[in-house]
Amino acid sequence: MKSFSIFLLLVVLLSGATEALVRSESLKHISEEGSKYITTQFESAMNGVRQMKLLMDQTGQEHQEMLRSLEETKKNKEDALKDALESEQQLSDNQEHCNETVLALWEECKPCLKHSCVRFYSKTCHSGSGLVGRQFEDFLNRSSPFSIFHNGDKVDALTRQDEQQHMTLEDLEDGYSIVEDSMDELFQDSIKAFTHMKPFISNPFQGSFSSPGWNPFPFERLQFPFNKQSRRERSTRFEPFFPGNFESLFEAAKKIMERHNQLARQLSEGRGNSTDDKMVCRELRRNSAGCLKMTDKCEKCKEILAIDCTRKDEMHGKLNEKFEESIRQAERFTNQYEELLQKVHEKMLNATNVLEDLSGQFGWVSKLANLTDRDMNGVFQVSTAHSSSAGEPSETTVTVNLFDSEPFTFTVPGLIRIEDSHFAELVAEEALKRFKKEIIEAA
Repeated sequence: MKSFSIFLLLVVLLSGATEALVRSESLKHISEEGSKYITTQFESAMNGVRQMKLLMDQTGQEHQEMLRSLEETKKNKEDALKDALESEQQLSDNQEHCNETVLALWEECKPCLKHSCVRFYSKTCHSGSGLVGRQFEDFLNRSSPFSIFHNGDKVDALTRQDEQQHMTLEDLEDGYSIVEDSMDELFQDSIKAFTHMKPFISNPFQGSFSSPGWNPFPFERLQFPFNKQSRRERSTRFEPFFPGNFESLFEAAKKIMERHNQLARQLSEGRGNSTDDKMVCRELRRNSAGCLKMTDKCEKCKEILAIDCTRKDEMHGKLNEKFEESIRQAERFTNQYEELLQKVHEKMLNATNVLEDLSGQFGWVSKLANLTDRDMNGVFQVSTAHSSSAGEPSETTVTVNLFDSEPFTFTVPGLIRIEDSHFAELVAEEALKRFKKEIIEAA
């Protein structure tokens, strides 16, 4: 019995020899050195947020300038279109000498055009032929045969393009507004986190963020040409894009900015390729005037085309010249507007991509606004550490608290001993990685 007791005592002594708790003085030193590392990482991230602010400021200024150019071009485009419409109406009024013949043919042409279009749509598309038929009939009843058959559909095409461009700009602005709102939240939350961290940050660094050059609310809201709503107040049509985290908002912005550009390209390709049924169906649902392409299927419509309603007089010549010039101006400003839209699109996407990359590196500090609401005992603390003293190399298991998080426990490889000057930095680095993954990303 006595020998067995001695054996147990040896086992206990050996167990104590193989695993030893680190002294409190060492833990305090590791905590202090680790805190320095964490604070440095926080300061670096805050400098990254400052970089994001400067980029957003620059982007906002450039965006405002481009919007002013768009507004000016839009006005010129609309004025030219208005002149074209007036000239077109004057040309129609000047051709009354053949009104009777053309209008009689027109009344027989319209039902044939509608029938041909609805028949084509029903055969090619799955549903909606009734709506397309009603829309096209309304268009025909409002339209002049002189405008459609003699002046072509230039004015109508430019009007449709104007509507498309307006929709594209609205989508671009919606996307930009999302980025703007997201950056607003990141900046404000970063400032809240900075306030929580002030007791642990060096005075020189604090001074750089308290100077007049640092404005936590960095950019003036753009109210031109749209009054942007907060993303929480936007139409429900945006809800599928908002699962609720910062990175997904950037993705939502890019999707919205690209949506109409992709649709415009598809429609353009669809017009030149009649086999692209999906695009043709979409185009006709949106604009049934595309049914005018079927005039060759109706004899009465072709007869209108054969009638020469022009008058070789001075008045007609001047009106026609005025109309053609208005069309050329409208086309020029429409193309100029399209080029500006593309520049806006490219600059916004480029800025969004850069901001998204920067947020991946530095945006984590903004999440500390909520995580650090409770009083903290310190930035970084190692509560326990024990290492095996038997065998080489030995491992060290540590339990740490970072900010106000629950404790993290992990093992440091034995290649780095507690006495090593890099030990505290290694522990702090691993703790920060786990904090970002388990606390920040999971929030």
